[in-house]
Parts: sequence; C-alpha cells; structure tokens
Amino acid sequence: MLKICVSLLLKSNQLFMKTKILLLLSIIALGTSIDSQAQKLKKFGGLTEKKIGPKTIKVPYTDVVSYLGYAAPDNEDEVKDGKKFYYIYVWVPAVAPELGVRMMSPVGKTKVKKATKALAYDENANSGDFFDTYITLERSDIISKDNISIEAVKSANWSVLARNDDSGEMPKQPSGNKYNSLLRYKSEIGDPLKALTVGLYRIGFTTYKKGEVKGTFLAEVAAPIKLPGVVIAKTIEELKKGL
Repeated sequence: MLKICVSLLLKSNQLFMKTKILLLLSIIALGTSIDSQAQKLKKFGGLTEKKIGPKTIKVPYTDVVSYLGYAAPDNEDEVKDGKKFYYIYVWVPAVAPELGVRMMSPVGKTKVKKATKALAYDENANSGDFFDTYITLERSDIISKDNISIEAVKSANWSVLARNDDSGEMPKQPSGNKYNSLLRYKSEIGDPLKALTVGLYRIGFTTYKKGEVKGTFLAEVAAPIKLPGVVIAKTIEELKKGL
C-alpha cells in the first residue's frame, strides 16, 4: 500500500512538472510569436532607388529629425473642414532637394535615437491610445528665423505641398490596419511656390475621419542631404528656443 502511494505521488509530481514546463514553453512561444508579428519601423527611404541584386530599395535619407509627442482631445491648434488639426513646426535652414515626412501612432516600444520629446509624451508614454494618422507638409512665407513669432505665424501664408492618409510602407496599428502615414515631396525649383527653400514649415496632422485625436505619436522629417540646424517643435516658443 505504501509503495502504491509513493508511486502515485511520484507520478503526480511528474505530471505537475510536465504541466509547468508545457505552460512555460507556451508562454515563451506566445511571446516569440508576438515579437515576430510586431512590425518594426524600417529605415526612412527617399525617392531615390537603388537595385541590390533582385531587389530595388529606396535609399535611406541622410538626415532624419524625430519628434515624440502626445495628442490630447480638445487641444487642437485649428479646426479645418470640421477636422481638428495639430501642428508641429520645423525650421529648415537650407535649400533641400526633397523632404520626407512620416507619422505613426502609437509609439509603443519603438526605440528612436536622439528624438525631441514633448513633456506630454513623457507623461503618456505608456498610453495605449492611438489614432488614424493623416498628415500634411506645409510651407510658410516666413524665410528668416528673425521674423518668427506667434503673431507672424498666425498671419503667415501657408501652402500645402503634400498630404497622405494611409501608407503601406508603415507598420500596422494595433487594430491591424495600415493607417499610419508617409509622404515624400520633391522640390520644384522652377516654381517659387513649390520649391523647398529656407524657411518655416509645419507638419499638420489629424485623423482621416472627423473626431477626437488622441494618443502617442512619432513624427519624422527627413532629407537626402545633411541639413545642419533643423529644429522641430510643437510650439513656436519651443522652436525659438532651439534656433
């Protein structure tokens, strides 16, 4: 009888250990599966393409400036066509042949080197909120940093150079949809209104559908040449501090 009890006890312990090991392996497998399915933000490629073997790739931009922020409801900068627009201001200190802009939300665990961070981002970095990004690249008629002020920006003439809603090149959002945005704009030297000259630019962003904009986001402005002195900021006050 004692032998039978000991045998049953040993079998019970073995079964418990096997179950524990299987459970641990399942957790590891699930974690690996999630990591493998999670899409990472690739290098930001420009309009120039290069053939490497059978593949054609977009040559990565030389200069990339990153901004981490958080969009809060009812904190928009402007309402246009019924949509709540937010702006990020960019000072471009030299003539550029091309500019690229991309935005993703949420930031999640994406690691970005040397990014400018908004205070609101630090306070909401762990937020799971995100929005369907829609972006514009706009140029003002302010061409001297000495003329930048809140009043001047309000009365400036802004021209939309390019816009984008959804980009298949960007990572999927947690919903599984590719609703992040990316645009590239090539300077038109022969047209003063469409040329990428020295001056004040801004990235406008909202959602495709009318509604609240809420969540963390990563915005990047890039160029195929080095542009020393590019400054990116959420407000004109912050921009002027960086000039």
